[in-house]
Amino acid sequence: MLVAFSGGDVRAAEAPLIESGQGDALMQRAAHGLFGVVLGLLREAGLTAYGATVVVLAGSGNNGADALYAGERLLRRGAGATAVLLSDHVHAASLEAFRRAGGTSVTLADGTDPGGLALHASRADVVIDGIVGTGAQGGLRGTARAFVDAFNTAAGARATRSALVVACDLPSGIDVDSGQVDGPVLAADASVTFGAAKPGLILGAGALASGDVNVVDIGLDLTASTPAVQTLLHADVAALVRAPTAQDQKYSRGVLGIAAGSSRYPGAAALAVGAALATGLGMVRYLGPDTVASLVHQRNPEAVASNGSVADARSQAWLVGPGAVDDDQRRRASDAIGSGLPVVVDAGALPEVPDRVGPQVILTPHAGELSQFLTARGVDVDRSAIEAEPAHFALRAAEMTGATVLLKGFTTVVAAPSGTLFAQTDASPWLSTAGSGDTLSGILGALAASLAEDTGAARRIGVADEDLWAAIAAAGAAIHGRAGRRAALRGPILISDLPTDIRAVMAGLYEERRLAAAM
Repeated sequence: MLVAFSGGDVRAAEAPLIESGQGDALMQRAAHGLFGVVLGLLREAGLTAYGATVVVLAGSGNNGADALYAGERLLRRGAGATAVLLSDHVHAASLEAFRRAGGTSVTLADGTDPGGLALHASRADVVIDGIVGTGAQGGLRGTARAFVDAFNTAAGARATRSALVVACDLPSGIDVDSGQVDGPVLAADASVTFGAAKPGLILGAGALASGDVNVVDIGLDLTASTPAVQTLLHADVAALVRAPTAQDQKYSRGVLGIAAGSSRYPGAAALAVGAALATGLGMVRYLGPDTVASLVHQRNPEAVASNGSVADARSQAWLVGPGAVDDDQRRRASDAIGSGLPVVVDAGALPEVPDRVGPQVILTPHAGELSQFLTARGVDVDRSAIEAEPAHFALRAAEMTGATVLLKGFTTVVAAPSGTLFAQTDASPWLSTAGSGDTLSGILGALAASLAEDTGAARRIGVADEDLWAAIAAAGAAIHGRAGRRAALRGPILISDLPTDIRAVMAGLYEERRLAAAM
């Protein structure tokens, strides 16, 4: 599991080491890890350090020193390197080491036009961004802001590939704890973060700007700190999902009730049912209009369909809301939410959620739907504000209602009412298309049904029992995102074909679990 801690917690963990005289050792460990990632990126681009052109952007903090020490190592491997100093107070020892290794440096003074240096940087093979670190607050200012603006303009104007950008700890311009952006950002192809991941690397706009996140262990003790946000990795999802055993039959493998679709939106039901079945659960019971049931059966004849009630359709979990805009489906949604069973609540069923529910109720709004949901409860917030601070508003909705809240987006944020937060960045941009949310809800419902009676699920992935439903929601987002990435390899995604890729992802997870058990 990728665990991120707040910038304040990481700085607090560094403090006793720095006070005991280990500050330079911390920098050298960080610089060595940063150097290793840069070497790897050069290899992936078909280059070597020898003969590569490198530009180091150094600010006044320790991140500037880490970047300069990494630049020194690259110089000793035969790279040509220039340091652009964006402060008059750059770490002296690291700058001297950089110069002794053959590097050149230039100070960008306040008021100087950064255009020429920015153009030079955009033409390099690698740019190492050490402008600001975890202690920075607010957006970039002054010389740093002017340089990043100029670099982004120069890089965007290039017809050929511009420099690979590697962020030292985090991309300059993002907030370390929220991922918020206020002004220009030096977006990275990869970020190398030290001691632990920071929330801003995997939340909001920060996740988009961070590229591949690499965590370098520099010896910090964070055992007394509470994670700010967590991300499930492949092994975590594999440990969570439940594979069938020889003792199973269809009822023990999970029965999911789905009340979705309507005469206006029949496809939503078919997409949700298809995605749920592709995960490998035991049965789907579909409730809805006969015309919609007919469409469901055309695609998945194994689904059991009726136009009856929630009480009569015995299930271990429910999915309600996708494409459900008629009175009968709204009533079924209300009944399912009140049943006490795990329920995934999407789209048209969100208005049926009462003031308080339990964490087994998983709400799945996008930012616009969450805006409406919160406004109806007295919190006047628009979509753009939620998109700027997704973690904050997902947590607020979870705390207000007692539900688990999955806020959809390229970075999917899952908030538990306990305050635990997950973020998944597995998705392909090609998933931003009609019907994508219906397939996600089908996956979530299937996981909820198959794990509803699995008493060991939370223990297998090391989460508290109260946070199991948030972990299940995060796992569903991971499966959906990875299926989308797999589908995108063939070109633009046709959502109705996604079950093929969901099945392939699930097969990989089951194989991962089998191999882990055999070790």
